[in-house]
Amino acid sequence: MMIDFSSIDFSSDETFDLLTQGDIQVLARALTLIESRRRVDQEIRNRFLERCAQYLTTRIAHPTVRIAVTGSPGVGKSTLIDRLGLMLVEAEHTVAVLAIDPSSEITGGSILGDKTRMSGLSGHSKAFIRPTPSSGQLGGVGAMTRESIMVCEVAGFDRILVETVGVGQSETSVAHLVDIVLLVTMEGSGDGLQGIKRGILESMDLVVVNKTDGDRVQASKRFANELKQALHLLRPHDDVEVTCLSAEFGSGISELLSLISSWCNSHLENGAFDKRRADQRLKWFDSAVARTIEQIASERTDLQSLKTDLRNAITDGNTTPLTAAAHFVNVLMDKT
Repeated sequence: MMIDFSSIDFSSDETFDLLTQGDIQVLARALTLIESRRRVDQEIRNRFLERCAQYLTTRIAHPTVRIAVTGSPGVGKSTLIDRLGLMLVEAEHTVAVLAIDPSSEITGGSILGDKTRMSGLSGHSKAFIRPTPSSGQLGGVGAMTRESIMVCEVAGFDRILVETVGVGQSETSVAHLVDIVLLVTMEGSGDGLQGIKRGILESMDLVVVNKTDGDRVQASKRFANELKQALHLLRPHDDVEVTCLSAEFGSGISELLSLISSWCNSHLENGAFDKRRADQRLKWFDSAVARTIEQIASERTDLQSLKTDLRNAITDGNTTPLTAAAHFVNVLMDKT
């Protein structure tokens, strides 16, 4: 039976079965639903996501591996994902890529150009690439990236790659969404030891020194050794690997894949994998609560009027932001 993909019934068993069978059109529509800000879509989305969550609880433990690729602009994240993804599909995995692009604060739009830099992977039948706007979300990920990961897993993808925005070294939020975080850097990019912030060094799991080719080889290796020494001081109890490779020429990719596999296996054995997933579910709960409270506040006309009055009072110097915020929350709690 032909299905009208412009108006999918996400509550139907047929639609959900198509998603679990890996139907790309249904998956794309489902991700669009998740990213929608329209109030009319939210109840449909929530019911659909609940069904996805319940479905995944019936799956074999840890059928997927979620990998984040983060780092500053220009270090070659997209090229690395393209190479890594191709090697994964050659190893009989199915790969979904969620490439987060920064959104304009003026128009809300984004360029969504990462897919053009993954030319090899984008044409593969076992791969799916979804450029996604950050929608103003800080931390390098989108507001609904966690939910998008889950839907890709329901669709049967067993390797999920998340490329962060790449706007700086504060992109630690992605660590709450994935199993392993790869920090991509390069020698001479300004990402030297003074440029890599403590937060990202504490949250990542592997360091990749990219563009180790041509006349950069020796300098890249020296930089990698400096990073190893710094990480040993910062995280003496963690054995953080630093590896050199060239995504452009494909050298070192297989070694990186082996490191990822070894890291996941060891963390499965010692229970760290399970703990991270459990902690992430708690983070999900916290963010869902915050989002629900924000939604309630945005839908109440009396609170919008109050917010306008408080903003005017702050501008006029008649109250402080902290006092105004406390008053706003008190009114919200009294009438919720």
